[in-house]
Amino acid sequence: MKIIADTGKCVGAGQCVLTEPSLFDQSEEDGTVIVLDDQPQGELVEKAREAVHVCPSQALSLQE
Repeated sequence: MKIIADTGKCVGAGQCVLTEPSLFDQSEEDGTVIVLDDQPQGELVEKAREAVHVCPSQALSLQE
């Protein structure tokens, strides 16, 4: 699985970072998402799915 982030859609709400800070961060410049680990393993896979679900701008997706 791979995490795909569309920074053009991201509104900088930070829900992904709150869901799993080891997978996501935010740009200091504009607050948009930064994917720290785009290929999560183990328990982080479920956290990635949760982050995709809670993203208010639907800027995150998963590629199986």
